[in-house]
Amino acid sequence: MNRLELAGESVRAALEAFATVAPSWLAGQIDVTEFAERYGPRIDGWRMPSSQTKRDRLAQVFGQDALALCRAAWAADTPAWIREIEAVVLLRQVLVQTYLIRSDARGRQVIRKRDADDGVPPGQLRLASPYDTDARWAAKGEDLFWLGYKVHLTETCGTLPEAEAEAEAEAEAEAEAEAGAGAGAGAGAGVKPNLITDVHTTDATVPDVKATAPIQHKLAGHGVKPAEHYLDSGYPSADLVTDALKQGIRMVTPALLDRSAQARAAEGFDKSAFTIDWKNREVRCPAGRTSSHWNPVKQHGKDAIVITFSVLTCRDCPFQQQCTTSKPGRRMLTLRPRELHENLARARAEQKTDTWKNKYALRAGVEGTVNQALDITGIRQARYRGLPKVRLQHAFSATALNIIRLDAYWTENPLRRTRTSRLERLAYQLTA
Repeated sequence: MNRLELAGESVRAALEAFATVAPSWLAGQIDVTEFAERYGPRIDGWRMPSSQTKRDRLAQVFGQDALALCRAAWAADTPAWIREIEAVVLLRQVLVQTYLIRSDARGRQVIRKRDADDGVPPGQLRLASPYDTDARWAAKGEDLFWLGYKVHLTETCGTLPEAEAEAEAEAEAEAEAEAGAGAGAGAGAGVKPNLITDVHTTDATVPDVKATAPIQHKLAGHGVKPAEHYLDSGYPSADLVTDALKQGIRMVTPALLDRSAQARAAEGFDKSAFTIDWKNREVRCPAGRTSSHWNPVKQHGKDAIVITFSVLTCRDCPFQQQCTTSKPGRRMLTLRPRELHENLARARAEQKTDTWKNKYALRAGVEGTVNQALDITGIRQARYRGLPKVRLQHAFSATALNIIRLDAYWTENPLRRTRTSRLERLAYQLTA
């Protein structure tokens, strides 16, 4: 639902709740016939007016009705339990996040829909449904938008060394020969299946980088802490890479790249072109000149170091145009503390090698797991309302995938396609 539909459906949800638990009280507050005509069907079940003027008028009607219901619910002579109904509490919150109430020149209260200049609550706090208080809107790129949650799947991805795999295959062949014709290979032959070891579900607004530490903490708690943790590029940060190393986990993931203007343009001097003397707290630029200020600061709650070169130093430098475009004409750098900076620099250098790229290809396997979860368990569709129940659904989905994989491994049957033709189903029925 868009904001207009949400406003109307929130009024409808509150009316339905009132009609269920307090019908006599509701009949004394509103014109039931008029409201039933306006809020009988679901708001998103009929087409909104195509005219912007009519949509603005409808938004005002929804706001006025919401305000009237809230005022009635919070009136002095209204029983206190009326305003404790969940649908009423949510209606009040939607009213606040969607509308502004102001007094006009005559002192009358006027309600109008908020626009971009009025400000709206941040995404993690803004209600998106009157029926699910945990569901949130999120976006990925320019084309993907969804309302609901986000799930992170972690699975084993260990592969046997080539020599060990060959030895195991030879041992299985010998065992099969000794067992005689018709005995077949023992259960469990072949490459061991990858199993899902953790399912982490959050509301849709939580960025991937916020999920990394909780996932690693749960893996360690369950006794399946990885020596190497393969992750997408949205999960790492300099702090997380360093903290994971201290816990014995090496994160194999594309490190965040230098986002300076020089690095983005792929010309000029980015941070890697400067030599840092941590002991003497100074930085030397590619022209051989030394910084003038070294200032430890806090940025977004994290330790950082701001390096500044003097205007006099940069003014007559022959490389100034390649180094900075700032109005003062001097270069500034922002660094993380030494350990974090060096770990990040090492990761950036390592990920450019073919060895790292070939190794990181192993992470692509989890995309198949995601597709399997979508096709077999329908994990993309939340069957329940509320984060706790959706988490349980995702855990059941992961359990189902593990059972399917173990069954295929133990019975030596490859995973069948999820769809079959009518002819194939008929053949199966005749042979079963």
